[in-house]
Amino acid sequence: MDDEQRQDDWANSRKNRLPSFTEVLSRRTRPPVDLFMFYLFLQREGAEDILDFWLDVQQHENLCRAYFKDVRKTGRSIKDDWPQYWDYARRRGSIYGTVVGMNPEATGAATKRSTASTNELLSDQDKRNLADADEKYGGASTSPRPLYSEHTRVASTSPDPFSGTRSTSPFGVSGLGRTPTLFTMKRASRAPTIIPRSAAITRLNLIASAERIFYRYLSPAANTVNNTENHEIYLPPSLRIHSFPLTSTQEPTTAAELSLLAQIPDIFHSQKEYCFRAMEQDAFPRFLRAKAFGNLTPVSALVRLIAGLIILWIGLAAAFALVFLDVHPKSKRFFLFIPFSLAILFLVSHQYELDPILVFFGQSETTPFRTLRIREPYVKKLLLGRAIWVSVLVTAFVVALTLLFWAVPGHRL
Repeated sequence: MDDEQRQDDWANSRKNRLPSFTEVLSRRTRPPVDLFMFYLFLQREGAEDILDFWLDVQQHENLCRAYFKDVRKTGRSIKDDWPQYWDYARRRGSIYGTVVGMNPEATGAATKRSTASTNELLSDQDKRNLADADEKYGGASTSPRPLYSEHTRVASTSPDPFSGTRSTSPFGVSGLGRTPTLFTMKRASRAPTIIPRSAAITRLNLIASAERIFYRYLSPAANTVNNTENHEIYLPPSLRIHSFPLTSTQEPTTAAELSLLAQIPDIFHSQKEYCFRAMEQDAFPRFLRAKAFGNLTPVSALVRLIAGLIILWIGLAAAFALVFLDVHPKSKRFFLFIPFSLAILFLVSHQYELDPILVFFGQSETTPFRTLRIREPYVKKLLLGRAIWVSVLVTAFVVALTLLFWAVPGHRL
């Protein structure tokens, strides 16, 4: 009952506003601004690996929380069960402070440090690029574009075994070399980082989870041993991980391995925070423009542009034929509103990336020419208002063109 009440409260709070990025990621929103539509939006740009990484790290952190809870259910403390992690978390801070029974103030401080370090990783130029994205690239564009101007490989000087070299951009290079097709969609998702709960979670399960994430998203090349497909994402130099020195095939035994094992629960949290802020400041505003103020995909809008120009040419050819053949009765020219209506509707729909007919039926496109019902109340209200404006605009153009060719005196050549 509490969950239903929270869902109702969230829905009521969004009656007069667009959802936040956190609400989308936590699956509190409805189509066409839900997580599924955001994934399709990133997939169209070839940048879905960033969201996949965030979701997989979230799953890894949930797995770690489940491990800590399993330990506490046995009556043991984390300090006794895993002293290396306890010491690491006490010195460095951890996002699992409340789960493992540490001081909540230390947990809050660790979270603040993580957020602050993520903000510091965004250079001034990066922040300007993110802030100026709307102005520089226009409002309705959803085409893939690089966030940074250069994509050079940078050598890391960090002595940390978990840091190394890599360079691309969050929403640019991840799509280079694999341009999305027009009428077919790529895979819906990679295999999630999930360990079946047929038995109690072990530390080897935590290593296996982190290992898959590293070789899938952070390693420069695919890992053939673990049969992991590579989908390397961009990270700034300070967050890059050079190698993964542990293995899920055997329990760590040496002091160095046990020290590295203690970092596994928090290993990707800073990278996850960076990806969150990169998506929130760059891709998410464009996603809202595309789905809260329009209901067409770029391919569908392009098809409407082509169809509109062809039908407009046919309509103008028929109109001039009626004028220069001096066809009677003159009222036959009123039938020109049919091609003019279709042509202007398609052209204006392309311009606004919005089809008013689909909006009136409560539909929004997911992939080209496939739709789902609009269920987010505020988005529905926004789209309905824009659909009425587009309809008025189309009607005005059609009436003007039709009356213009009706009023022109006929003259047989």
